Parts: sequence; C-alpha cells; structure tokens
Amino acid sequence: MGVVDQRDRNESEFQDFVLARRRALMHTAYLLTGDTGRAEDLVQTALAKAYTAWRRVRDVEDPDAYVARILINAHASERRRKRVREWLPGTVPESAVADRAQAVADRSALMAALASLAPRQRAVVVLRFWEDRSESDVARLLGCSVGSVRSQASRGLAKLRASPELSRLFDHSEVTERLGR
Repeated sequence: MGVVDQRDRNESEFQDFVLARRRALMHTAYLLTGDTGRAEDLVQTALAKAYTAWRRVRDVEDPDAYVARILINAHASERRRKRVREWLPGTVPESAVADRAQAVADRSALMAALASLAPRQRAVVVLRFWEDRSESDVARLLGCSVGSVRSQASRGLAKLRASPELSRLFDHSEVTERLGR
C-alpha cells in the first residue's frame, strides 16, 4: 500500500471515529468544564492530539478510552495553566419559556456543584456516575488505582451531598439516589 493510500485510509478511519464519538466526547467535556464553548475547545484539542497519533490510537485495545484519557489530561492541563476560578451565576436569567426555567435552574445548580469539586474528584464523578463506567475503567483512564477512584468518588459525592446548590433542590435521599449511593 502506498504512502498516499495509507494516509487516505488513516484520514477515513479518523473521520469515522470522530463522527461516531464526537457527541459522547462533547458530553464528557461539558460535564468537566461546565461551559459549551470551553467543552468544544477541549474536544477539539483532544481530537487534534488523537489525530497526530492516530496510527498508535487506532491500534490500542480501546481507542475510545485512549481518546477519553487525552480529553481528561487536556482538561487537567488547561486547569493547571489557567488557575483562574470561574463562578457560575447563582441565579439564572429569566427565560422566555417558563416551563423550562426549573430545568435550567436545576442544571445550573448541578454545574455549580460540580465546579466546586477538585479536578480529580470531578473527573471521577463524571466518568463513574454520568458515563456509568466501572471503577476499574475509571482507574485505567485516570492512571490511578481502583482504591483512589473509590476514595475520590466518596469525597466528591460527600461534597456534592453537602453542596448548598444541590440541597435547595433535593432532599438527602434523593441526592444519594441520583448520584448512585
């Protein structure tokens, strides 16, 4: 197979991967960042890194996990570089659609509570409970032990349960049920 043919094959495989996984990566990035624009930038960064290493990425056992790890590492690097806290507003501006206002307020409260978590705790909570990944998958993605995932999840969930943003929305048993404990 010629160099041009191989490059075309790599491009095609990468495009297929992006079409199949972009939405899931965007969802994860949004949960990590709490902002659509930053999530799009994070996905773009992760996909650019995956593209440059595509021959290696496609040959691993689980390319999805490999790219998810790139995404998580890119988010951690961004947080280390910026070290600027962004605060989500405590109130949501009035909406023209009254029946969606509560859902928007609930989502805002949830994102504010997630933003209060340390980056590692947030990554564990997002991967473990929103993406419904096993503890061993999360440990593999984050490059840590299963015990570390358990302790980070426990601390993160405890902080979410104590969050004033979420306590206004749910009673303790409802938070516990929604977060999987």
